[in-house]
Parts: sequence; structure tokens; C-alpha cells
Amino acid sequence: MFARIVIVVLAAVVLWAVFARDTGAGPTPRHHTVRAGETLWSIAEASYPGDPREGVWELQRRNGLSGSTIVPGQRLVLP
Repeated sequence: MFARIVIVVLAAVVLWAVFARDTGAGPTPRHHTVRAGETLWSIAEASYPGDPREGVWELQRRNGLSGSTIVPGQRLVLP
């Protein structure tokens, strides 16, 4: 009896793992095109509530930036 229950539970877990996947139903990412004179700090201040330092870090992470240099016309993904 116990072995049957374990087998059923394991089969359910395996099926769930196979069929559970990202549906892509998340929100559409927002984008920002950098204008002359803008910095990551100013974009973070305008786009994130609270401490802009966290916003700058998130902008760098999301856009694969190794530093804080951005150029006009560059398109950034806003998380």
C-alpha cells in the first residue's frame, strides 16, 4: 500500500515537472530610449520609487552594462 502511494506521488511530481513551464504571460517589458544629458541615476529616479541606487543596479543588470556609461539613442529595458 505504502509503495503504491509513493509511486503515485513520484509519478505526479514527474508529470508536474515535465508540464510546468513558463507561459510567457508576464508583463510586457518597458523600454526607455536615452536622451542627451540623461544618466542611469536620472532614469532610475524617474522610473523607480525609493532609493535610486537600487534602480541603477537593476538597470545595469537588466541591460548587461558593466559600468554606468550610456549614450543618447541607446535603448534600455526597464524592469
